[in-house]
Amino acid sequence: MNRSSFAPFDSVAYIWRTLGLPEEALESLDLPLDAECYPSSFKVDHIAQSTIALSALAAALFWSIRHKSPVSKVTVPAEHASVEFISERLYVLNGKSAPASWGTIGGLHRTADGYVRMHDAFPNHRETALNILGLGSESSREDVASTMIRQRSIDLETKAFNNGAVITALRSFNEWDALPQAKAIADFPILLNQTRGTNPYLPPPPRSSKNDKCLRGIRVVEMSRVVAAPVAGKTLAVHGADVIWITSPTLPNLPDLDIDLSRGKRTVQLDIKKPNDKAKLLELLRTADVFIQSYRPGSLAAQGLSAEELIEANPNLIVASLNAYGPDGPWSQNRGFDSLVQTCSGINVADAQRFGANEAVRVLPCQALDHGSGYLLATGIIAALYKRATEGGAYEIKVSLSGVMKYLRSLGQYDGKTGFERKNLNDLKNVREYLETRQTGFGELSAIRHAAKIAGVEVGWETMPKPLGSDAPVWL
Repeated sequence: MNRSSFAPFDSVAYIWRTLGLPEEALESLDLPLDAECYPSSFKVDHIAQSTIALSALAAALFWSIRHKSPVSKVTVPAEHASVEFISERLYVLNGKSAPASWGTIGGLHRTADGYVRMHDAFPNHRETALNILGLGSESSREDVASTMIRQRSIDLETKAFNNGAVITALRSFNEWDALPQAKAIADFPILLNQTRGTNPYLPPPPRSSKNDKCLRGIRVVEMSRVVAAPVAGKTLAVHGADVIWITSPTLPNLPDLDIDLSRGKRTVQLDIKKPNDKAKLLELLRTADVFIQSYRPGSLAAQGLSAEELIEANPNLIVASLNAYGPDGPWSQNRGFDSLVQTCSGINVADAQRFGANEAVRVLPCQALDHGSGYLLATGIIAALYKRATEGGAYEIKVSLSGVMKYLRSLGQYDGKTGFERKNLNDLKNVREYLETRQTGFGELSAIRHAAKIAGVEVGWETMPKPLGSDAPVWL
């Protein structure tokens, strides 16, 4: 579908209507176009403003049915939304700016016939990549480069997919479109399905004095890492949900990213391969409203935690999953990250071609696929909460980085080089008006506050970042 004529409001309206949400709620949305942000030919600021607006309008809708009131006015300015799409890079902790979260040997590498991009932020991905290259653990970026230059891009990508590494070949749009995986990705970015019928269920608002946020009292279990799914949990938390973020003591983490992405969440560590820890997780899920997970498809099912099994135990549960390449197609089981999806799908090549500086690639100015996926997953979750309250049923929501890439691509590109003249946000001095300063378990944190405002309703994070495993696996 060609959506090149869409403004941000059109994207909100299109996705809102396709989800089957009430048309009249759109009258409550205000999207000020107060700035043109992000130097790119792709409409990244459009994605930022529209996806944050969708999640906030859905939250306002849920508040309205809980309180039997009209949908409150929702305001999401374009520049603030764009700034929030880069929030993990724009915080200051104890006077120090957010460090880069990339590894030392990954990134773009030339091959015998083109280029590949490798993700090495996690130690296990780094080691696996070195293994398939026949290199030792102490190898340098130069060692990796001299090995890759002798191999074909597709061969490296295939070896990575087959062995658990994260490497993709650089492609043009035409090369991507020829793949079966490109054809398997749905045109609509949120897949929402009712998995079983139940009576309508609407948790009552809390009786305590804290009845000030749209999702207050909604219980969320989140099992995720990196950016996209944590953004979804953070979005539910900003609207008042009780979000318990489950991490494993046996898996590596990225603490510099976690500083931003854990805002609003309580943190619990469980090793689900241990019966006692798995029992604690299952007890939480039996009484949860929402389960968010972003592990590779089939990983949790192998531990007896498939969507079907969880909904059998809790018929009111909403299961939300996020992955790189979507639920269907030959790549559906493959690991992937925002930067690699940009690489393999043609986005980087198309942006470089439009810029016209004879570059092989030009990356998007933020992790737009990660953030867009997170807000769309949150939108799907809140839409399911609304449908569960009004129609009944348990629901499953699926969002993918590739699905958001496909939607971004469908918006078209700015004419000529005009997109590259837009405001760059990668500097703290340009965004200080959007910072809020709070005390955390790690010291003083100045970070980007949420871009959405809902009239008459509080929006904001309460729980601040703390060391992993600081909380007990019990609901508030």
